[in-house]
Amino acid sequence: MSARNSHLAVVGSGIAGLFSTLLAAEAGLRVTLVTKGALAQSNTHFAQGGICAVLGPGDAAPGDTVEAHIADTLKAGAGQCNPDAVRILCGEARADIAALERFGVVFDRDARTGRRALGLEGAHSAARILHAGGDATGAAIADGLIRAVRDAQELGTVTILEHSFVSDLVLDAGRVAGISLLTQDGGRRKLPADSVLLASGGAGQLFDFTTNPAVATADGLAAAWRAGAAVADLEYFQFHPTALAVGGHFLVSEAVRGAGAVLRDSTGTAFMSRYHPEADLAPRDVVSRSIAAHLSSMGAAAGETVFLDATGVEDVRGAGYLARRFPTIAARTRELGFDWTSQWLPVTPAAHYWMGGVATNLDGQTSLPGLYAAGEVACTGVHGANRLASNSLLEGLVFGRRAVDSFVQSTAPGFASAWDGASPVPVGRPPRQEEVAVKVPYGGGLPGWPGPAPARAGGARPVPLTRQALQRLMGAHAGVVRNAAGLQEAARQLAVWRQEAAGLARQPATQAEAELANLLLGAELLVRAALARSNSAGAHCRSDFPQVPAPGRGPHPQVQGPHAPVRPASGDDAHLPTSLPVLESETV
Repeated sequence: MSARNSHLAVVGSGIAGLFSTLLAAEAGLRVTLVTKGALAQSNTHFAQGGICAVLGPGDAAPGDTVEAHIADTLKAGAGQCNPDAVRILCGEARADIAALERFGVVFDRDARTGRRALGLEGAHSAARILHAGGDATGAAIADGLIRAVRDAQELGTVTILEHSFVSDLVLDAGRVAGISLLTQDGGRRKLPADSVLLASGGAGQLFDFTTNPAVATADGLAAAWRAGAAVADLEYFQFHPTALAVGGHFLVSEAVRGAGAVLRDSTGTAFMSRYHPEADLAPRDVVSRSIAAHLSSMGAAAGETVFLDATGVEDVRGAGYLARRFPTIAARTRELGFDWTSQWLPVTPAAHYWMGGVATNLDGQTSLPGLYAAGEVACTGVHGANRLASNSLLEGLVFGRRAVDSFVQSTAPGFASAWDGASPVPVGRPPRQEEVAVKVPYGGGLPGWPGPAPARAGGARPVPLTRQALQRLMGAHAGVVRNAAGLQEAARQLAVWRQEAAGLARQPATQAEAELANLLLGAELLVRAALARSNSAGAHCRSDFPQVPAPGRGPHPQVQGPHAPVRPASGDDAHLPTSLPVLESETV
């Protein structure tokens, strides 16, 4: 096999998938880009704040360094990051930003200097956030890359399959050898490939309050798990603190707080300084937990929110600044009847980003030969327990490129895989595919956990499994703050649904059915991981186990699939830490 006759199937059309596709085509690979919707339907397209990088001399903010970006990422990750992955992410950012521009992405420029404009966001020690179209960075990046991919399609170097849902991975003698597709017309087909790169995004649709689009349904994670791939860090799900509490949970970028906006309660009190020395610019997990804690301390009624006050921003930055810098937010708030130059916006934490995912090494290789992963679906450990703002788009670039490079190298004669089970993300390995194919169909979940579904109390009405019912369950019991009682209640209901789903055919008839099955599996995996963590770090906050773990990433949990429970690697202290107390999480 050589690069020229090797076929790579890329699943997903966010930044990781699009960028990887272009690089693979440039390397001479045969590339098929598969997405379940249109190319523009991705989390990337909705990203507002920007993408962070320390640029070269004369372009970076005064005094900013790659070492400072590394330090900020490690701090935001609550001591749980993979330091090697962080050094790669921050150290290689500048070159990948240049590659983005080579593919036609245009970043905003400072009108005075002509240099790329740099913004400040929460938990960053310097202004290093590049943006495009003001607050439409994700859309600008996605649109630029989509144009480049369409051009490659015209040249015949890329094949694009839109509206094609990846229902499962195809294995041959234990190696991933392609993908099974459910097409828009209900047809089924298999696409053979020498390797598959999952870049399918996250799973915000697990929760009732989310900033993610409807397509974020854990599809890649679920397919990888069913095939036997190892997963890690699934208890770490980040909630963005400032989604609009009305109008579909539209995200209000923390770049707005970077520009000077503050959070207030219903009495007008700016409360964040009570909870963290960086106040409104604290890391996301801290701000989300602080909102929950503050509302609780006030005895707030169910549904009561806090407010984002941007009314003083233009006093400092000049009239018209908000509309110029944040045109998308300005337009959306205006549609909802708000003038945010004079009115506070009601905001609430909403599910935003899954730090956990399919475990990979630093080159995107998973525990399954022939399977790579990059972007939100993957877990290198780069984000630790909490992602630093604007590192997600960068992650898609850096680790998508490294995955493509790894696959290209694998086409060389005599190449041996670098995955050895002791990668920078040490995780367990699920059963072989021969077992999974029989024991873990769409209707089967995690055998042996949490046990047989309990009988319903007399007269209790069953709750049918729907996306909305699952979202409400997860929002109530697996959200910003969790405890054993709530997680166990979620586990019991998930077990009921799993039992009811046991009779489903292995292949759902429609994409909607497949997405719901994937969400159910994703919920089971998340709740299982959350219950196993008896301390707190970052975005996983256990109110019944608030103790802070020892410094350092430490051993990772052994995720061993349907035939074994999640157990620590060695001793009680080997549990992967899950979150820190509201008041102290980022100050230790």
